[in-house]
Amino acid sequence: MATLFVSDLHIDAAHPAIARRFLGFLSGEAATADALYVLGDLFESWIGDDDPDPTQRQVIEALRALSSTGTPVFVMHGNRDFLLGERFAAASGVVLVEDPVIITLYGVRVLAMHGDALCTDDRAYQRLRATVRDPRWQRRFLALPVRARRALAEAARAGSRAHTAALDRMIADVNPASVETVLRRSGVDRLLHGHTHRPGVHTVEIDGRRCTRWVLGDWYDSGSVLRWDPRGPRLESLG
Repeated sequence: MATLFVSDLHIDAAHPAIARRFLGFLSGEAATADALYVLGDLFESWIGDDDPDPTQRQVIEALRALSSTGTPVFVMHGNRDFLLGERFAAASGVVLVEDPVIITLYGVRVLAMHGDALCTDDRAYQRLRATVRDPRWQRRFLALPVRARRALAEAARAGSRAHTAALDRMIADVNPASVETVLRRSGVDRLLHGHTHRPGVHTVEIDGRRCTRWVLGDWYDSGSVLRWDPRGPRLESLG
């Protein structure tokens, strides 16, 4: 058995293949896992727990089916679905976890993050991130009618696509100094995150410690899964 990690599924009605792939994963491999962690951006957007669309509802029901069998499911907020709330958690049976969080896996302490907080070279995004994570901003947004929230979310998505397209590739990636800072502060030497859609394994030496960073990929073309069992981690594609 293993603990499974996924990230950046970006489930949306416009990409039904992603939802089908994830539903198959939940009813298949995830059903025998020790636990499942979703490290942010489960959904392409989330405008509030009061308005899941049919595709999102299907995923919520599948998560509930998995968690009801005894497999713990943990979900972290991403930059697309930071408004996931307690109603979502209750409906799906998942546990919402903080970003970052330290997890002990088979005796090994691991720091898990979504990863957007590490992209500190993109200063415009970091300012936006601080704004939308402010509880006061969130209360004001969630008080708007559903139609208005949908319109604002679509405008934000269009703006995000334009911003990302204009960025230099290095600016859109994690900042090495930020990675060193979080590892130093946490006192662990293993970091796991998503967000950048650049799956891979990286090593860095910090204060004489050899540290490893695993980056999960997205689910647009195939599923990206990190399987961590007592023998250690394996980052693989579902194909």
